[in-house]
Amino acid sequence: MEGAGKKVFTVQVEDGKPRKDGRPAVGPVFRSALSKDGFPPLEPDMKTSWDVFRVAAGKYPDNRMLGWRPVKDGVIGPYIWKSYKEVYDEVLQAGSALQHLGVKPGSRIGIYGSNCPQWIVAMQACNGYSLICVPLYDTLGAGAVDFIIDHAEIDVVFVQDKKIKEVLSPNCKSAKRVKALVAFTSGTSEEITSADDIGMKLYSWNDFLKMGKDNPAQPCSPKPNDTCTIMYTSGTSGQPKGVMLSHESHAMYVKGVDLFMDQFDDKMTTDDVFLSFLPLAHILDRMIEEYFFHKGASVGYYHGDLNALRDDLMELKPTLLVGVPRVYEKIYEGILKALSELRPLRKIIFNALYNRKLANMKAGFTHKTASPFADMLAFRKVKARLGGRLRLLISGGAPLSNEIEEFLRVTSCAYFVQGYGLTETLGPSTVCYPDDMSLIGTVGVAATYTELRLEEVPEMGYDPLGTPSRGEICVRGNFFTGYYKDPELTNEVVTDGWFHTGDIGEMNSDGILKVIDRKKNIFKLSQGEYVAVEYLEKVYVFPPTVEDIWVYGDSFRSMLVAVVNPHEENTMKWAASNGLKGSFAEICKTEGLKEYILKELQSVAAKNKLRGFEYVKGIVLDHVPFDIERDLVTATMKKRRNNLLKYYKVILVFLTVSNSLMGSLHATEIPCC
Repeated sequence: MEGAGKKVFTVQVEDGKPRKDGRPAVGPVFRSALSKDGFPPLEPDMKTSWDVFRVAAGKYPDNRMLGWRPVKDGVIGPYIWKSYKEVYDEVLQAGSALQHLGVKPGSRIGIYGSNCPQWIVAMQACNGYSLICVPLYDTLGAGAVDFIIDHAEIDVVFVQDKKIKEVLSPNCKSAKRVKALVAFTSGTSEEITSADDIGMKLYSWNDFLKMGKDNPAQPCSPKPNDTCTIMYTSGTSGQPKGVMLSHESHAMYVKGVDLFMDQFDDKMTTDDVFLSFLPLAHILDRMIEEYFFHKGASVGYYHGDLNALRDDLMELKPTLLVGVPRVYEKIYEGILKALSELRPLRKIIFNALYNRKLANMKAGFTHKTASPFADMLAFRKVKARLGGRLRLLISGGAPLSNEIEEFLRVTSCAYFVQGYGLTETLGPSTVCYPDDMSLIGTVGVAATYTELRLEEVPEMGYDPLGTPSRGEICVRGNFFTGYYKDPELTNEVVTDGWFHTGDIGEMNSDGILKVIDRKKNIFKLSQGEYVAVEYLEKVYVFPPTVEDIWVYGDSFRSMLVAVVNPHEENTMKWAASNGLKGSFAEICKTEGLKEYILKELQSVAAKNKLRGFEYVKGIVLDHVPFDIERDLVTATMKKRRNNLLKYYKVILVFLTVSNSLMGSLHATEIPCC
């Protein structure tokens, strides 16, 4: 679309309103231009999640649907595929077996394990027989699994073989209420005995399907308003919350993506292939898969090792990749490392081609027409590193840096977009448009079935009627119906149909949104200053020696301290240039590195014009990244701040007390408030 005028992505459907009668001020309401006359109606035969799959199975019976890589004698083989008809037949068998066990419509069925075809068969069996699918977190321990089984009152659990022992563990007390376990393949004789001991039957996958085949039962189709799934959000504190999502909301998501994708020449077809590796227990991967099923396209599952994801990329050659920022950061780092090994002349050529293509894209050329010569000469090699067939990359879960987004838009030879959403909004409630460089650094505009506005947050100084317009992001649409067994929490976050996300956004007059802060992650220092900690962490993660950072403060102290995960490769380069020898762990214990990183943090604080109380004045280094194993981050890599505080509390309290007694570190370098 070279030379095109300004694109119109949204329509304003309501004006902003000032604060009145105790109600906070709100900004204008925006809706997608695709919904300017109201949300589009659903087709009569596509009103539930079950309809999405049922119709596709009838329309594309012989198409490849689900693929996986078998492992034999420790060797990972090529992808094996099941067709839509084969999957549909297994779904009917699994659903019939559940009915034979006496499971009634509306019952909750758990699914616990990594992404695989069995996961989808179990999910679709729930859909087809009006049962409620409840994912159990593959990345969390027995504590969360125990809680969810009990809270959701789960009757049957489909479970990955290696997870059976966790359900049967004495720590999982709620397992006693479960009628049956269905292994993704089979359990051991010891596990079968252990299940029998607590009154539970453990079935192998094949035996369970045979039971359904021998006792066939017709599907019991759900109604649009029926609950499709209860998806527990991992949360950053407290117990998980059960988000109830209706069948109709799933169908609306698929319809909305369809209408969005139909705008572009490069449409999704039955030949598209999706590489699934984000957990199916989270909304983003599940909804992308449902859209692919609607199109009669293929979904291939990674073989289980994220560190070897590139091997799956090269084997599957997907056309769509969906990841969180950390995935794209790793891809970016890998490409930069390869570039650093080029000869000087080739680096110069690469940079010249990059700048030329970037300039053309900013001038309005599409990524395909901006510089075919550059694509052929240099960027095809980047594309080859990603499997060679990628046409679309999507980033979600958290904001991605402008630098990485721009780099991948230019070099991947594919569309690259960001989106924003939560479990409560069925994933993306905003989305960027491909080939529009003005949207870099944003999360785009309202999705097809979403209305969007900002609400005043006076304690943080955010005003949706100010310039720029800033406030809490609120969305309205056919989203979640509430938190399971928690109407009080539901009423806390939903007012007049508006869901309050807890995220802080900045929106321009065209309805284009940036996520800039988090409402819940603020605290007050002893002098009364409010600190928006997520914003600070985004600033402080910039130095090359910083891989990740957790900033801490409380109302009993006047200063901020932090735990820093140093970047291993860049740290070792720094150590070598400063004559230091030893392992990465040993280097991280040196005072020299700590002082260097602290100065880097203070330098980036000054560059970003942070206020004096926002400066980090003391740090500790941990060479082990914040990880799921220590329960320091969620499965989507969001920080569990309460758990981080418990884990590092002794060190941080000592650090803040020491700094209070001895004065701020490098105080002369820190401007006054």
